[in-house]
Amino acid sequence: MDEIEMNKQVMLTKKMWAVIGATSNTEKFGYKIWKKLKDNGYEVFAVNPKYDYIDGEKCYPNLKALPNTPDVVDFVVPPKTSLKAIDDAHEMGIEYLWFQPGTADEEVIEKAENLNKKIVFHDCVLVALDD
Repeated sequence: MDEIEMNKQVMLTKKMWAVIGATSNTEKFGYKIWKKLKDNGYEVFAVNPKYDYIDGEKCYPNLKALPNTPDVVDFVVPPKTSLKAIDDAHEMGIEYLWFQPGTADEEVIEKAENLNKKIVFHDCVLVALDD
């Protein structure tokens, strides 16, 4: 089992997540991932400055606004947004970062690795939770 696969297995055992890029648009991955985690018993914080609430649950403008520090941050945003959020995650001591397909480029991966984060990329939470 490679390092990313091990990180993935560990992350799926963590029960408190934040989804950056959560949205109220039920057609988008930001919603589907947030909802799938919730439906599978995870405590999930929605993070998106564009929304106050998603499905009646509070949505936070950024990671630092969360009432609790999540174990895992799931990214459903463009790479340049991911880059900025890595700094917040690092300052908060969050070790596990999951980059959905399309949310990380070389710069994002390199930054996360340089900060010694445990990461998953090119893998989808929706698929992982169906395994």
